[in-house]
Amino acid sequence: MTNDPVAFGARLRAAIGERGRLCVGIDPHEALLTRWDMSVSAASAREFGLRVVSACAGRVAVVKPQVAFYERFGSAGFSALEDVLAAAREAGLLVLADAKRGDIGSTMSAYARGWFAPGSPLEVDALTLNPYLGVGALRDSLEVAVSHGKGAFVLAATSNPEATAVQQARVAADAVAPPQTVAARVAHEVTAFNAGSTPRGEWGSVGLVIGATVDRDAAGLADVGEPVTPVLAPGFGHQGARAEDVDRILGAFAPAALVSESRSILVAGPEGIVDAIDDACRRAGGRRG
Repeated sequence: MTNDPVAFGARLRAAIGERGRLCVGIDPHEALLTRWDMSVSAASAREFGLRVVSACAGRVAVVKPQVAFYERFGSAGFSALEDVLAAAREAGLLVLADAKRGDIGSTMSAYARGWFAPGSPLEVDALTLNPYLGVGALRDSLEVAVSHGKGAFVLAATSNPEATAVQQARVAADAVAPPQTVAARVAHEVTAFNAGSTPRGEWGSVGLVIGATVDRDAAGLADVGEPVTPVLAPGFGHQGARAEDVDRILGAFAPAALVSESRSILVAGPEGIVDAIDDACRRAGGRRG
């Protein structure tokens, strides 16, 4: 008889308590590869990712490989990504793939099997998901994730300015929710899913993406529901938000938030990345026991 997997929400809570809220992006784009004195190739993307994993091991809770920077190299890039994902999980890091997948029916189910199934070459602990074909279209995939002790972060209010018109648009009341913004509707449905799949007192395994540069009041995201919904917060560092301001920026969402930084850390290069990670950890508030 096999034991049920530990829920991602519980694993994330423990990891943040032990190692703090920093989430380090692994983004081998051309400018960074050049800065690291590497060629622009799949082999360099692999080496870059492995070096970042080594620097993060034992220091942070979560790493976030940006899939696009591997996918651009085709099959060789995916092979490199598989090695980076495996190394990160072997190092005891929680691995959040930033792929923003979102589809319907059997297509979304195939994505779920590819990213969440134990033993898959692309197996990760969590995945970013795009809800703009409807949060309901993600439900089967979320159930697959939870069944394997995995998680997801669903885009709600992102840090890019082009998103504002869509994500802050208002939708009418219906049988599911009162009138609210699109971002708030996404949050409402994610919270409802967590409520049906999370033991009392635990963190949900499905989180939200809420940018650190977003006006949460305008987005309709001032209130926190139950159970606790984790947040992935991009926009720190290169995009202007300061990690030391995370509690003010995210308010009640902050205790379960991941402070995501990528370029502002990676630009330190292979000689400076460890110090940059340690500094970012301190600015993000250290451990959250």
